[in-house]
Order: sequence, then structure tokens, then C-alpha cells
Amino acid sequence: MRSAEDLGASHGRRLQRGVLEDGREVFVKIGAASEVFASEAAGLRWLGEVADVPEVVEAGPDRLVLSWVPAEPPSAAAAERFGRSLARLHRAGAPGFGAPWPGFIATLPMDNTPAGDWPAFYASRRVLPFLRMARLPAADVALVERAVERFAEVAGPVEPPARIHGDLWSGNVLWSGGSGVLIDPAAHGGHRETDLAMLDLFGLPYLDRVLGAYREEWPPADGWRERVPLHQLHPLLVHVVLFGGAYRDGLMNAVRRVLAL
Repeated sequence: MRSAEDLGASHGRRLQRGVLEDGREVFVKIGAASEVFASEAAGLRWLGEVADVPEVVEAGPDRLVLSWVPAEPPSAAAAERFGRSLARLHRAGAPGFGAPWPGFIATLPMDNTPAGDWPAFYASRRVLPFLRMARLPAADVALVERAVERFAEVAGPVEPPARIHGDLWSGNVLWSGGSGVLIDPAAHGGHRETDLAMLDLFGLPYLDRVLGAYREEWPPADGWRERVPLHQLHPLLVHVVLFGGAYRDGLMNAVRRVLAL
């Protein structure tokens, strides 16, 4: 590498902006995270068959090198292009619910072993494993388990596996080139409402424009907004595991809303 600029750290990994010998600008993550880097690279390549993502330049045992994405301010027009692009990504589909690579969200491992249907996958591969890690009071655990028992009943119309980002909060959408570029995926075959619910959880500039364009390209099934809390259970549990009880109230509010469906 010709030069490198330190950008700080995230989840225990050093971040750099670098220039390669051939003049290309790159974004570099450095750390002993070979499985995490391999998973991220696999997800980016898979999503990149359909959507705008950084190019994977190198995925090694101690570093992940991606093409540099120049950021720009979001706009209504970019949000609409992103909404249509996200719908096309989801519609590209997946072989099943899961993925052939190990999953990670932040530094936490996720089981991507395929399951026969989405409610079973979501319960056994996403919600219950993180519930066991969350160290919640017994009464909270029991309430979450009651919600899990209702997944098949409240999941809405059966849909084929979608090709989803899997961790689609606003920080993982870079505005560049007049649209949104996807970064840091937890990509797998899942339910498309999961990505929409994640955008809703933490907000996104011009989210109404994103969703409006998405609906024009591929309308979600009726009742999807009522199912948003169902799809937010997993990311809220992740935040409880990573950051503690500050997210407990949000989680339990979502659980009660699922039980009320």
C-alpha cells in the first residue's frame, strides 16, 4: 500500500483509508477476524450481483480491503433510487432461508444453517440464540418465548426467500453516486420485511421516499407495517447483548406488540 490514514477503530478492528500502488483508494479493516472478514466478503459479493456495494479487493486472515466509496449528502432522488434498488435486490431471491457461509452481526456469530421456512429460521437461528445471550430476567425470557411460539401465526403471507442485507440500519447505507451503497452486511436468504423493519427501527434520511419507491417496484404484502415489531425482535436482542439494559424497554415493547398481533 502506498499510503494509509488511520480512521480509528470499530468493534476492535482498526480502520484505515489507503491508496494502493496502482492509485486506487481503499477502505481497510485490520484485526484478527478471519471468519468475520470472510463472511462479510461473501455477503458483499452476493449482494453485489444485484445491488451497489464496495468491491472486495482482498479478504485475508487479518484484513479486509474494499474499494473506497466517496460519500455525498442524501437527497430525495437518491432515496427513491435506493428504494427501487432495494426492492430489486430482495426480488433477486436466495436458494433458501440461510446462507452457505457463517453469519456475523458486529462481532457476534449467527447461525446461517438453512431452515425449511422463515418462521422456523427466524426463531431457531436468530431470536432464541440471542435470547440466551441477553441475560434478561426470567419473566422477560418467558414473554419472548411466548412471542416466538406465535411466529408462524403472525408472520403474514408465505414468501420465497429474499436476498437481504440483514443489518440494514442507516449507518450501513452510504449515500454515493446518486443512490445508497450497502456496506457491512449480515447477508443471507431471509424475509424482505426484515430489512424494511431495520430501516424503520433506527431511521434513515428520506425514509418515506425509500419506502414509496420500494412499493412502486415491489409492494410488500398487506399488513407489513403491523409486522415491523416482529422483525425488530432480533436486532433489539442484538443490542441488548452488545450494549445492555438500555435497549430492554424497546425489546419488551416490541414483544408485547407481537403478542397483540
